[in-house]
Amino acid sequence: MGPSPDPAPLRGSLWALFLYDVAEEIHLDKLRQLLGLEPPPREPSFRHPAPEYVRFERPPVVEPIPPERLNAGPGARARLKYFDIGVVSVEVELPFETDWESLVQLAARWTAASDLESRAEAFAREAIARATPAIEQPARQWLTEDYYAVHVARALGESGQPLTAAALLASHSADIARIVRGETTLLSESERNEVLRASLSYYPNDLIVAGWSGAFLYDTPEAASPARQLLEYANTQLLEFRHYDELLTRVLAQVYDKLERGGGLLGRWRLGAEAERLNRIRLDVRELSERADNAIKFLSDMYYARAYRMASERVGVGDYRRLVEDKLRAAGDLYEFMTNSFHQARAFVLEFLVVAILVIELGNLFLFHR
Repeated sequence: MGPSPDPAPLRGSLWALFLYDVAEEIHLDKLRQLLGLEPPPREPSFRHPAPEYVRFERPPVVEPIPPERLNAGPGARARLKYFDIGVVSVEVELPFETDWESLVQLAARWTAASDLESRAEAFAREAIARATPAIEQPARQWLTEDYYAVHVARALGESGQPLTAAALLASHSADIARIVRGETTLLSESERNEVLRASLSYYPNDLIVAGWSGAFLYDTPEAASPARQLLEYANTQLLEFRHYDELLTRVLAQVYDKLERGGGLLGRWRLGAEAERLNRIRLDVRELSERADNAIKFLSDMYYARAYRMASERVGVGDYRRLVEDKLRAAGDLYEFMTNSFHQARAFVLEFLVVAILVIELGNLFLFHR
């Protein structure tokens, strides 16, 4: 008689991430002094073969959150991270031991826990109020993102042996697709295939499946940590590009409105100052965008690079990046048009002044000869 099945074949943790765009920049060194924290080691420690330079360049400041503050459940852990690009995140982790159907139900409830989201935001606002001296250009209204993941550290088959990633996909692809989508009912075959299209493995016993709002991770806790951080960085970039997109949308709308109102020669004369303002904002967005990119420039052409590219495309970073690039090009074209209009207006005024001076001189000469 074979071994009896494990009553709880799955062990791991639920992971929730709430991100807030709170400022243009957070000065991390000053923040560490305010919080009395030591500079962290460079992280994460990658499991797979990687050159030494593959590290996060600007480690965020990490502040633990008392478990009772978020009331996420028994054994829950939470922490707050401050990123130098002006983003803060609240991470919550809740361990579980259960079976597949119960995990699907649990994951769906976890992603829909609006009370947890509101408590996380309340804590983030308290933390930002304490960190005010280290914050530059605080946002008047926060942009937010949330992301969820189910990390399975152990999955046993019917024989009681750990499943490989291939066996996991073969026997539980429908469950994994529901977990990634946050659904409790079965998905169609086409939708299930679409979910699993964004999957990646390095060893036979690890798996990442990334979706736009959630992910499924199968790995040891130590090895899953960097994968979770890649998902976190992808979402911070999504938040930043959403911020740039909204900023450029407002600026371009204001410029178009002023151009439509016209104003004749005087309006064209004023375009010089408006063009400089537009160009300054355009260059600022370029600089901030490059700084956000540099935060993850540690990635090279290897497994984690592919994992990051897969995750960033799934959460929508590429779509918002393209929107921002399109608007930056439009801003550049408008800057050139406004500058040309200003120069034409200035040339007209200068020509008018030259003609006026000549008329005055000729008038004076005529009066003198009389």
